[in-house]
Amino acid sequence: MPVSPKHFARQMLNFYQLHGRKDLPWQQNPSAYRVWVSEVMLQQTQVRTVIPYYQNFMLRFPDVRTLAEANIDEVLVHWQGLGYYSRARNLHRCAQTLIEEYTGEFPDNMAQMQSLPGIGRSTAGAILSLAMAKSTPILDGNVKRVLSRVFLVDGWYGQAAVAKKLWQLSEDYTPKEQSGEFNQAMMDLGASLCRRSQPLCQQCPLAKSCQAHLQRKTDEYPQRKPKKTLPIRETSFILQQDQDKVQLLKRPPSGIWGGLWSLPEQAGEEAEVELITRFRHTFTHFHLHISIVTGAVNTTAANQIKDNHTLAWHNIRDLPRLALPTPFRKFLFQHFDLNEQLPR
Repeated sequence: MPVSPKHFARQMLNFYQLHGRKDLPWQQNPSAYRVWVSEVMLQQTQVRTVIPYYQNFMLRFPDVRTLAEANIDEVLVHWQGLGYYSRARNLHRCAQTLIEEYTGEFPDNMAQMQSLPGIGRSTAGAILSLAMAKSTPILDGNVKRVLSRVFLVDGWYGQAAVAKKLWQLSEDYTPKEQSGEFNQAMMDLGASLCRRSQPLCQQCPLAKSCQAHLQRKTDEYPQRKPKKTLPIRETSFILQQDQDKVQLLKRPPSGIWGGLWSLPEQAGEEAEVELITRFRHTFTHFHLHISIVTGAVNTTAANQIKDNHTLAWHNIRDLPRLALPTPFRKFLFQHFDLNEQLPR
């Protein structure tokens, strides 16, 4: 027999009081802005990785207006290392929208919250429940895993029908009172006990009602995305150096590495190029095999290109202050023996 919503909520709230995380940076003096930034950073990224980035981001962009008025290049610099850069671009756009349309304040209802750039249903629910004490459900990766196991939900949650069922469960079981604490407990349970592999079921407050545990199927749930062989693409990028400068290309604002500085892509066959290294970088939908090559630099052409805002020469010592895609950042920092550090 399914566990009742009342009992489920009581178990989770007790778990939160005893074991829930209460000392995360965004939980201190919580506000809609602080919760929003943390929730966006935590998409696709683990808490321990996010914490130093979040702290540095907050030092530079402490409020909506500061973020909205910042140059997108600086926002991207503070984001590099977290990946999925569309999240940073949406943060910037959303901050500007909040200033332009909501006098810098977050709306307090789900419809308006979801209309903002980059804010989906779960992020909206987290902001409303954690920062505004509204009774709204969430469905992040941890919550999906808990619900999939407790209620033995079949299918990959990336499928619309499965996601719909999980959302319905989240709505049905999120209590009207203390929904913020409940939602935090669900995320904490998924992160600490109901882990992807080797879940600690004996310590879980839901063990007696978890169908996956009772049927010894925790390794089967949540059911995974059907395997698909990722296609492989190949390309070459050119490293051109002129004394203490390196040539970089600013990519278009959308698409792969949108708005970041990268090495220029080799457009065709170059007369004299030398292979420096090869490596692979994996995106969500494909593997990219990258070759880094170098060739002779025309100093006259180099001097003429400095004023071009798309293709430009940068001093090597300035590379740490530029927003670079992770594979190029790793290569350039190693190649030029630069020290990696978070921006301040």
